[in-house]
Amino acid sequence: MTGVIAISLQRRNTDLLLALPLVCIVLGWTYLINDEKISAIGRYIRTELGPRLTALSAAGTPIFGWEIYHRSDRLRVPRKLMQAMVDVTAYIAVPAVGLAAFWLHNSAGPLAILVSTVEAAALVGLAAQFLLYAER
Repeated sequence: MTGVIAISLQRRNTDLLLALPLVCIVLGWTYLINDEKISAIGRYIRTELGPRLTALSAAGTPIFGWEIYHRSDRLRVPRKLMQAMVDVTAYIAVPAVGLAAFWLHNSAGPLAILVSTVEAAALVGLAAQFLLYAER
């Protein structure tokens, strides 16, 4: 993101800011899906694998205690909220500011305006996905 902003400022070319949403959408989606898969692994261990192994082992305590323990600390909810704010800032707000700068300081043709509008819609969709996947 910094590279795109720096090159745009150095060349005084706001058209280059159109690369910023694209970069953030690709990186943000990749981050979001990877995070969701890691959460799904934890959920599977907590709800499926752990209980089955505990029953088979005849142990009196859960085998994968960490999967329950680390989710029960009192700072988990504020930490998750902070993470959601950081994610939305990094992957949504920064490219949105880039789009705003493009719109305010550009006399681009209709194609660039169309591209920027599609990118804005994609950012809104990505923001919705970040909020949907955020554990509450």
